[in-house]
Amino acid sequence: MNLKLKTLTLTNIRFAIAVSTFAVMPAVARAEAPPTKAEAQKVVQMISADKAKTAAYCDIAKIEDQMAQLDEKKDQKKGEELSKQADALGQKIGPEYIKLMAGLEEVDPDSKEGKELSTTLESLDKLCPKK
Repeated sequence: MNLKLKTLTLTNIRFAIAVSTFAVMPAVARAEAPPTKAEAQKVVQMISADKAKTAAYCDIAKIEDQMAQLDEKKDQKKGEELSKQADALGQKIGPEYIKLMAGLEEVDPDSKEGKELSTTLESLDKLCPKK
């Protein structure tokens, strides 16, 4: 993915990290088609309605923030550990979330669809405590 991280919003950075985090998932969990806005809204509602899932989502967001700050070459082992933690938390949220995140691989974050999905997912960030 050829992204200019300087120009990306925090949500777009998380979007990019989510794609890379879930890129190593088994083929069974991968989406065959890009996710729709309706699918993203369903996942947002599912997470918003459940305190445990909201907490897991917020923990993933914290992990993604940590991953964004890592030096890719120096901190590869730490990145792998954080990725495993994020994957485990994703499992707690559920298969719908995993499918959505895996499907983001098929979406250009700068496309109309990518921006709609990003906007939809931003509402989840508002549920997380401020740093």
